[in-house]
Amino acid sequence: MIPPSHGSYPSLSSTMAKCFIITLCFFLSALTHSTLASKARHFKWEVGYMFWSPDCVENVVIGINGQFPGPTILAKAGDTIVVELTNKLHTEGVVIHWHGIRQFGTPWADGTASISQCAINPEETFVYRFKVDRPGTYFYHGHYGMQRSAGLYGSLIVEVADGEKEPFHYDGELHMLLSDWWHEGIHEQSVGLSSIPFRWIGEPQSLLIEGRGQYNCSLAAHFSNGSSTMCELRNTQCTPHILHVLPNKTYRLRIASTTALSSLNLAIGNHKMVVVEADGNYVQPVAVDDLDIYSGESYSVLITTDQNPAMNYWVSVSVRGRHPQTPPGLTILNYHPNSASKLPTSPLPISPAWNDYNHSKAFANKILAAMGSPKPPPHPDRRIFLLNTQNKYNGYTKWAINNVSLVLPATPYLGSMKYRLKNAFDSAMPPDNFPSDYDVMKPPVNANSTLGGGVYMLKFNSVIDVILQNANALTENVSEIHPWHLHGHDFWVLGYGEGKFSEKDEKKLNLKNPPFKNTAVIFPYGWTALRFITDNPGAWAFHCHIEPHLHMGMGVIFAEGVHLIGNIPMDALGCGMTAKMTMNGPNP
Repeated sequence: MIPPSHGSYPSLSSTMAKCFIITLCFFLSALTHSTLASKARHFKWEVGYMFWSPDCVENVVIGINGQFPGPTILAKAGDTIVVELTNKLHTEGVVIHWHGIRQFGTPWADGTASISQCAINPEETFVYRFKVDRPGTYFYHGHYGMQRSAGLYGSLIVEVADGEKEPFHYDGELHMLLSDWWHEGIHEQSVGLSSIPFRWIGEPQSLLIEGRGQYNCSLAAHFSNGSSTMCELRNTQCTPHILHVLPNKTYRLRIASTTALSSLNLAIGNHKMVVVEADGNYVQPVAVDDLDIYSGESYSVLITTDQNPAMNYWVSVSVRGRHPQTPPGLTILNYHPNSASKLPTSPLPISPAWNDYNHSKAFANKILAAMGSPKPPPHPDRRIFLLNTQNKYNGYTKWAINNVSLVLPATPYLGSMKYRLKNAFDSAMPPDNFPSDYDVMKPPVNANSTLGGGVYMLKFNSVIDVILQNANALTENVSEIHPWHLHGHDFWVLGYGEGKFSEKDEKKLNLKNPPFKNTAVIFPYGWTALRFITDNPGAWAFHCHIEPHLHMGMGVIFAEGVHLIGNIPMDALGCGMTAKMTMNGPNP
């Protein structure tokens, strides 16, 4: 059965008007959104470890209510989400970050341990309450330790409000949440990252689509070496997530990546994709044969099922930016009434070479804001350069930003700043720049870094530029991809470039129609320029979305307008120096 249409193709002028109305909401508090048809959507969750077989090999995962991945949240723009979360992990804390939700007026609900709230202790319950103010494709995931790598994630889909229509037509909707999977547990992984000698987690054993993959399976063998042997999938937990479609229809495929390490490329055999949304924002429709997606990103694409209806077609997800040691994640686009077990006779879609960065850059530069979207302010009030380097600290391998490796405090920044607690976190101001003579093309001359937990204090309602600068790692001729995610905001991606950013690169910046996103990649030996407005009071993480890189210190903290925040719920503050406040109450 095809779901009802989500609108029809409007005229060009009405499309522009619609996009303009929708995108104006980017700069308004969620409280200004019409609530006439909005509702509160309540969820009661228990988070705990359980045995599961994501790739047909039994392992321990973090599930929600006995489910992996966690339940999909479906809502409409303007709704309030209420999640009553009880920690059943028994020996460790937990928080959940609502990725892409800006948390206007509710910064304590951002779900970042030691930043927006205390970790929820075993057997304790915390209630997340926040408004989803705009439609889009989002997801949620753990933000404590490396719990995202253990499977703590799920989809969050926000439809347009009642009475509204999308600026494009489709007949049905499909979802693909992408992730990567290791057979080694997260505790062993994290110990290895913090050991001397350093023990890297290695490449994932499998790529998962909606939490399902196949490891060392004849299905995978069929894909890689031409064997015609069918995979015997006796465990329903790892049977492929099939995309069921009818011929001659248009489908919206919502794609989000919550990978811990892997950058991915998605392709569908014999089908083009038209990109229409990126990170919850409409973009100029652009047709592509394949799509790069980095950890933390989300897209919507339109596909038309206009191929031979007697066949099924491969959907392939492969690794980008790292020498692939993980087989592609695969599933089937199943044309009705064909059996879903009918393997396609065509070969797998051709993915670009893992190190074809020109292909990746060409795709990134095709993503532009939809017509009528707000343009960025013409000039910044402050510009911050963030140099991404791999370093050493007392023999430990770290990642650092401007030679500072992030260490989070015991007391959440938000409570510390709101209630002016002294000595609760590092008072040293982190640097806005790095030495002008630093050679980004070579390993650091001095590999030693420092530890720090200082905060970039940003003036409220100001325009901030961030220049993300990539560099050579500790090993010669190695520079890695880093997807950076900003909490509490979206930013304009003004452009990408090669080498070290300089004044001559100013003229390359796109101030006409840059995409508005919450996650952006920096390519090896390159730079990425971002611009955002500090219009959301709070303390916000800005970090590499690769899980082990954040664990090793690759992030910073931005704060703005904290004095404007109302009282923070006491159950977000029961740790560190704020623990006493939960008993006595904050000072007036």
